[in-house]
Amino acid sequence: MTRWKEVQYVKQTELAAKAIAGDEDSFTLLIDEMQGRLYRMAFSYVRNKDDALEIVQETVYKAFISIHKLKKPQYFSTWIIKISVNCALDYIRKSKKIIFMDKDPEVSYVPEDRGEAIDLNEALSVLDEKSRIVIVMRYFEDMPLKEIANILDMPLSSVKSMIYRGLEKLKINLEESEYFG
Repeated sequence: MTRWKEVQYVKQTELAAKAIAGDEDSFTLLIDEMQGRLYRMAFSYVRNKDDALEIVQETVYKAFISIHKLKKPQYFSTWIIKISVNCALDYIRKSKKIIFMDKDPEVSYVPEDRGEAIDLNEALSVLDEKSRIVIVMRYFEDMPLKEIANILDMPLSSVKSMIYRGLEKLKINLEESEYFG
């Protein structure tokens, strides 16, 4: 862990401890820090901006009413991402929508080179839902494998396998798109 990440981790843990004790301002600061991650996580499930925003809103509400139940403040980010994943899965189950891929990639996923972003988003769209989520968590959110396994309630070996298979499929699809232009 870099020095900057250590400072952020300590700051987040202190804010989480205050939020657990009932400090609403600390909770708001934590949400401000996490909102981008929560949105990207929700978007990776529903692939729709409005639906993702609704999931983030539900996540924040559920976190707010149950923050007092969080036993260890150092696990705040894992805890709230797990709430986000569950809200996204509930949303999908309730809406039973067919998820279509937008032709335009979401702005939050667009790196400097827009052409690469379009290729990457198209490549991600061919993955199954769990593989796509695991790869987004690992490579877009820079989450450790153990944390991903904890959030998704999966064995660590399953997470590793999903990443390996997902990356292989992405590699094949990206090579094919380069070959066929």
